[in-house]
Amino acid sequence: MPDTHRTPLGADVLEAFAPLGVRALVTTRTGGVSTGPYESLNLGGHVGDDPAAVAENRSRLAAAMGVDLDALVIANQVHGADVAVVRRGDDPGDVDVLVTTDPSIALCVLVADCVPSVVVDPASGVLAVVHAGWRGVAGRTIAAGIDAAVSRGATPATCRVYLGPRISQASYEVGDEVAAAFRAVGCGDDVVADGDRHRADLAGACIRQLLACGVLAEHVTVSHAVTDGGDRYFSDRAQRPCGRFAVAARLAPRS
Repeated sequence: MPDTHRTPLGADVLEAFAPLGVRALVTTRTGGVSTGPYESLNLGGHVGDDPAAVAENRSRLAAAMGVDLDALVIANQVHGADVAVVRRGDDPGDVDVLVTTDPSIALCVLVADCVPSVVVDPASGVLAVVHAGWRGVAGRTIAAGIDAAVSRGATPATCRVYLGPRISQASYEVGDEVAAAFRAVGCGDDVVADGDRHRADLAGACIRQLLACGVLAEHVTVSHAVTDGGDRYFSDRAQRPCGRFAVAARLAPRS
């Protein structure tokens, strides 16, 4: 993970993105008001938590991002590859990729084992966030994020990408369906047999797809943090029900 510093919220700020004109942070389980399996900074409104607690948690995230709550853009993620290009006031709908050139809003993806990503092209001022689990790998969702950024003026070779905390390959045991899906999109090397099951490397598959889009390997930063165990980050594999943590990003105003 890039060098970070901790906010009062308990989130990690990605220092490496600041020179690129982006404020980006990764929340943890701490800093919120939720209780029980959602303790404490659950940001997911679809997992059974008290809606009032989720609203307060989101307000705290918005404040940490320096925006009003209505400028914190969170899509209804559906494990697909659809994209919403958004400005303030837009409803992104059912998508897993958000793209903007609007510095007045903060984009946010919610995760609990899947790969959260931030994509920025500092030259064009295009920002995207992407949510990709195994279905996202099968649907080439992160490639859809790069394609959408390019449609707004970005260039793959100048994009910088951050892949956030996600389940490790060692802990991500999957069946034949997932292994076949990986192989079908050219990511067979990112899933290995383990007895009658398989272990899948979500981050490795995302990196493979990024490189195929023309993103440079030296421009991809992969967090060393994993969600295994659900202690620091929510993990659906570790506990059900559970909350969702966030990767959020916002463009700095352009002079």
